[in-house]
Amino acid sequence: MADLRVNFAGIQSPNPFWLASAPPTNSGYQVQRAFEAGWGGAVWKTLGEPILNVSSRFAGTHFNGQRVAGFNNIELITDRPLEENLKEIYETKKRFSNHAVIASLMVEPKQEKWHEIVKRVQDVGVDGFELNFGCPHGMAERGMGSASGQVPELVEKQTYWAKEAAKVPVIVKLTPNITDITATAYAAVQGGADAISMINTINSLAGVDLDSWNTIPHVAGKGAHGGYCGPAVKPIALNMVAECARHPEINVPISGIGGISTWKDAVEFMLMGAGSVQVCTAAMHHGFSIVEDMIDGLNNYLDSKGIAALDGLIGQSVEKYSDWGNLDLNYKIVARINNDVCINCNKCHIACEDTSHQCIDMLTSENGNAYLEVREEDCVGCNLCSIVCPVDGAIDMVEIPNGEPMTWNERQAAIKLPICNS
Repeated sequence: MADLRVNFAGIQSPNPFWLASAPPTNSGYQVQRAFEAGWGGAVWKTLGEPILNVSSRFAGTHFNGQRVAGFNNIELITDRPLEENLKEIYETKKRFSNHAVIASLMVEPKQEKWHEIVKRVQDVGVDGFELNFGCPHGMAERGMGSASGQVPELVEKQTYWAKEAAKVPVIVKLTPNITDITATAYAAVQGGADAISMINTINSLAGVDLDSWNTIPHVAGKGAHGGYCGPAVKPIALNMVAECARHPEINVPISGIGGISTWKDAVEFMLMGAGSVQVCTAAMHHGFSIVEDMIDGLNNYLDSKGIAALDGLIGQSVEKYSDWGNLDLNYKIVARINNDVCINCNKCHIACEDTSHQCIDMLTSENGNAYLEVREEDCVGCNLCSIVCPVDGAIDMVEIPNGEPMTWNERQAAIKLPICNS
């Protein structure tokens, strides 16, 4: 069995699967149940001045028969007294000393406020802090959460204030509600962050009820923007993790968050640079026991690859992720249809004919049977036909020799070179 133990910025845990700061980590009862189920760590639901939450507060986005393809919430930070949370953190850490207990924190952007809460919380034995600069609703309207997280100067300053008082590692949780997440990630590093985590939730409105015309969710007929998460946000989160992982000046560990539901999702995040992964929506949908499949799946995957520990996996795909200008313009693939497998649903033909490059022909064989064939000379290798095809193996994307590699950047440099030399 592979070694799944994690040393994330000095925080030890028996595996990389952590519960994210959210409703599943609202109490000691929940976190202890999670550890019993096998979770390696938990980021406690954000601590700060207790607030009043509303009812209702959650909404699900369902797509094509799949429940909770996306999840929206307008819930805020802990609504329980700080002393109550601290007592339960202490008891949880005492009982589960080998598991990672990280406290998520959010206070006003004032130095004394950060010093006060850091000192109080670290006294109960937490393994680290996660500074919540990501919450996009409710707290942001009060100058906290993403309101701070969207301003690099505030991210750097508040990280520095937390680090002044902290004796344990400090992770900075970043908001995706920003043009370039590397700007705030770099600011966190400049402020002394030991690690960063991403992404927090994305600003969203889950929907509108067509009968009542109320927003979903609504509170007595009024709605507000909330935070979007779940499987639908995974591609956005994966990109942001990758952008930070490949940035030469963001050289701290990354905890990946956003739509992670299976061990396969976790592997993708780790290949793109995440040293740990955090899960929320999937646990809320299916319960804490999902971690069993995550652990087994990751173990089996590492064994199949001959990888003894997670260090052999983390970041291995980062160098494969680049800018568009570095892609090979001469690389060519084409679609080929396997008519022994094809069920003649014609979805590929319709997609190609109506919305792509009109290179799939509908033909009739000598014995009168209809079949599909790709005109390879006109195929641009867009992948659309294979994406819409409902049958595995019916369409292959095949690499075709097509000359020496040439990128856009190389092409532009070659074009400009004579002008520069003249």
